[in-house]
Amino acid sequence: MEATAHVDTFVRDALPPHAQWPKLVFELPELRYPKRLNCAAELLDRMVELGHGERSVIRTLVDGKAYACTYRALLHRANQIAHVLTADLHLRPGNRVLLRAPNNPMMAACWLAVVKAGLVAVPTMPLLRATELKQIIDKAKVGAALCDLRLMEEMELARAGCREMKQVLYFNDGSAGSLEQKLAHKPTAFANVDTAADDACMIAFTSGTTGRPKGTVHFHRDVLAMCDCFPRSCLKPGQDDIFCGTPPLAFTFGLGGLLCFPMRFGASTVLIEKLTPDSLLEAVDAFKATICFTAPTYYRQMAGLVRNYKLRSLKKCVSAGEALPDATRQMFKEASGIEIIDGIGATEMMHIFISHTPERVRRGATGYAIPGYDAKVIDDAGKPCAPGVVGRLAVIGPTGCRYLADPRQKDYVISRGSLRGWNLTGDAYKMDADGYFYYQARTDDMIISAGYNVAGPEVEAALLQHPAVAECGVVGVPDAERGQIVRACVVLKQGYTGNEPMVKELQEFVKKTIAPYKYPRSVQFVASLPRTETGKLQRFKLRQAG
Repeated sequence: MEATAHVDTFVRDALPPHAQWPKLVFELPELRYPKRLNCAAELLDRMVELGHGERSVIRTLVDGKAYACTYRALLHRANQIAHVLTADLHLRPGNRVLLRAPNNPMMAACWLAVVKAGLVAVPTMPLLRATELKQIIDKAKVGAALCDLRLMEEMELARAGCREMKQVLYFNDGSAGSLEQKLAHKPTAFANVDTAADDACMIAFTSGTTGRPKGTVHFHRDVLAMCDCFPRSCLKPGQDDIFCGTPPLAFTFGLGGLLCFPMRFGASTVLIEKLTPDSLLEAVDAFKATICFTAPTYYRQMAGLVRNYKLRSLKKCVSAGEALPDATRQMFKEASGIEIIDGIGATEMMHIFISHTPERVRRGATGYAIPGYDAKVIDDAGKPCAPGVVGRLAVIGPTGCRYLADPRQKDYVISRGSLRGWNLTGDAYKMDADGYFYYQARTDDMIISAGYNVAGPEVEAALLQHPAVAECGVVGVPDAERGQIVRACVVLKQGYTGNEPMVKELQEFVKKTIAPYKYPRSVQFVASLPRTETGKLQRFKLRQAG
């Protein structure tokens, strides 16, 4: 590794043993980055230097009216925030900073500021509760946070239980002590920290099948690599493109599609905090968006609404987060005339690595390995499967999995054989003779509902805190609208009745305990749960029970 710019080397010290690292491939000329690299400086400062300063970069709504922020204005704001982080909060390169906000310009400016200052961004979903935030804070040893004022309640609850979290600044709040108040008189110029290309700039958290959060560490060069692979080969964006969509900036899917991708190509993005299928279509029309990012669930609902909108500007639509049903693809194409670009990525891999151009779509297929990546379907022995045979998806490219101090690293990266260093994504696929990949299922117990990852054991842990629950098992079951829904099979304690009021009570309890989108939409009361002789829950039997 290159000499680090980090004074606080916690993240580098907590990386996996080098023997467990993924093998990286930088064969494309655009992926050969210099040893010293600050990705925020490349995405923002460099774009201003290249003459894009007065071009719009972020478009949004302020009090119902369209507002545009230029590259130069964003640079000035990010620089002022960087000064607050270093001069007021006294943070040093390598320190972690928690970020909490819906998709808005300040969230984007904060992410850029953290990275410019050589700090490590830890973005979090706005819907996370204090319990989940505490796990992330403790795991990454986060000492400071920048948080939207409207998310203060859960932030303060988490802060109270974390010794590491010493400083929190709130924004979108003009009062004394707010981030806006502190940055108001800060210089608009900032000397970016001279980070190494392989210094960490972000820890993206994902919940695995156990519900214990996994921190995936991404370097400065990883951020640029995600910009220089999928969008360059499948979207081919230009400076006049306007991106929009629904994924949160806290997801790497959203960070790429709604911030980094447009900035890499001198384009602009639409950031709106809350979008429904209707309001997303309204935003496309209002802002003349050309590229849309969202999940299959939204495209399915949008298909029935398209006739109410002009959508003359919209050229390309990207789907990821869960498998895209062919019926949804065809429904949306018939309604809009647009062929959805499907893709599969992973938080561990940063962004999409299998996709296609609109011209090279194949029905039922996710796509092919995009330039920069290679992918194979392998059997349990690690050997390639024959065309049409279902196996485990293995991927290699310029990005790869590096968990933060987590023994599960050895399960994600192959450690021996001819595919040593390849990443196992946890997806079951089959591949045809032409190299197109067809999604089958998850190889673990992760539930993917409407683009969100939900770990069954985490929901079980929440349900078990309710006084009426004796035992429970949580699985994902197929659903036409959401791909999957969360189903809880519950054994009640004696004296409690399994009726509709109890269903509602348990659902509301889960919503208040963990992120609301994780609640079980289906609750079944059972007399007992299927278990092995050693006491392990047989979740496959719960799924089979339908």
